[in-house]
Amino acid sequence: VQLQASGGGLVQAGGSLRLSCAASGTIFSINDMGWYRQAPGQQRELVARITSEGSTNYADSVKGRFTISRDNAKNTVYLQMNSLKPEDTAVYYCNTVLMTNGGISWSPYWGQGTQVTVSS
Repeated sequence: VQLQASGGGLVQAGGSLRLSCAASGTIFSINDMGWYRQAPGQQRELVARITSEGSTNYADSVKGRFTISRDNAKNTVYLQMNSLKPEDTAVYYCNTVLMTNGGISWSPYWGQGTQVTVSS
């Protein structure tokens, strides 16, 4: 199983970016999907998660600015980030809990991370 994240980059404060993360491999079913971020010298933190039914939750710091969505047919999760602030600068990681073909339990998988830099 691989998670391929894309969409990061450099943007000015107030701008927007859209992150994508596609899961591929011998996947039987995907449960939750989400985005985390880690700024230099800080712990990795939850940004947003979405269940297989479409229920979402967000970190307080991004509520009203970020929107998480998923395309189950493509095994892909998205993060639309609007009104970006310098404090949103971090490496963003996608995460999913899934079951592989022939598997008997749910397991977490992480993408490789994509850098988001917001200049003031």
